[in-house]
Amino acid sequence: MPLSRLTRAAGTLAAVALVAVTSLAIATPARAADDAVYQGLGGTTGIKKIVATFKPLVLADPRIKDTFSDSDMDHVGMRLEEQLCVLSGGPCTYGGEPMKETHGGLKITNAQFNALTENLQIAMEKNGVATSVANKLVAKLAPMQREIVTK
Repeated sequence: MPLSRLTRAAGTLAAVALVAVTSLAIATPARAADDAVYQGLGGTTGIKKIVATFKPLVLADPRIKDTFSDSDMDHVGMRLEEQLCVLSGGPCTYGGEPMKETHGGLKITNAQFNALTENLQIAMEKNGVATSVANKLVAKLAPMQREIVTK
């Protein structure tokens, strides 16, 4: 094969490869970005570990433990696992009531909401979640404050 034809063929092959790689790069990040927080939490297994660490922290925290004294913490944990999975971009469904209905009569204060958030951050840290991932999750949870804080 003459050198000029070989050069053109190689150039065409390189162009096709570049288009294929570019197409893959364009198609892949959208999905990766969707569940990046979920993956950063360790997926479903990681979320379960975070919630398992979180529950005793909440029950030991004098600022909020009384709020949970009559709660079924296994049920609360299950709903929290679902919620964290959904908010982080995981393949889950939240089966609980809307936040406003669930917390409406509890007269939750900003201080209590912040204490719960602190405990969640501690639980994530104890489970090796990167600070950047933890901050992204907390940012996704922050808008719920309007529905939860009623006092």
